[in-house]
Amino acid sequence: MRRIHMFQRVSANGYFAAPDGNLDWVVQEPALDADAATQTTDAGAIMFGRKTYEGFASFWPNQVKGDSPTAQAPHGPARSSESLKRLAVWIDRAEKYVFSHTLKTASWTGTQLLGAFDPDKVEAIKRGPGANIMIFGSGSIVSLLTQHGLIDDYTVVLAPIVLGSGMLPIRDVTAKLALRLVDVTQFEHGNVRLRYTKA
Repeated sequence: MRRIHMFQRVSANGYFAAPDGNLDWVVQEPALDADAATQTTDAGAIMFGRKTYEGFASFWPNQVKGDSPTAQAPHGPARSSESLKRLAVWIDRAEKYVFSHTLKTASWTGTQLLGAFDPDKVEAIKRGPGANIMIFGSGSIVSLLTQHGLIDDYTVVLAPIVLGSGMLPIRDVTAKLALRLVDVTQFEHGNVRLRYTKA
């Protein structure tokens, strides 16, 4: 059975994006970039909602073009690294599952458009062949997946910053979901990575 891993960067008060979707508040952490580039080894696919997919599609394919050994960061002040290049290559090559009732075509390699969210489709994907599945951002899809108990692991990178307001990564979940903490890692610039699995 394939597992779905959620990865979110959140502010100290729990927002994963500013009200307009901006991520320029993210506290950059080179060691976290290097770690992220190694954490995708058991995953071969990414699940998206439309907005996050379009953002990724407009940015990451450009980071693997040419012979540069580095890639740029997707948010915050301009920077580039070899770790981000490895992450860019993985993202570009991964299978991509997109839930959207408005997106009708997609040219990015490996993309499968799945229409409106359907938990039965997710169950079928999880039972099918292939490596595990990551989901970044995509707050509406993360919320729906959580409501249906379809996310197996939750990784949150807690940034040392408070936002005045913003978007919550998980919304409209009416039942409690118990999680078990499996790892805590603190980084030099104040970010703390928390990894949970379903209890």
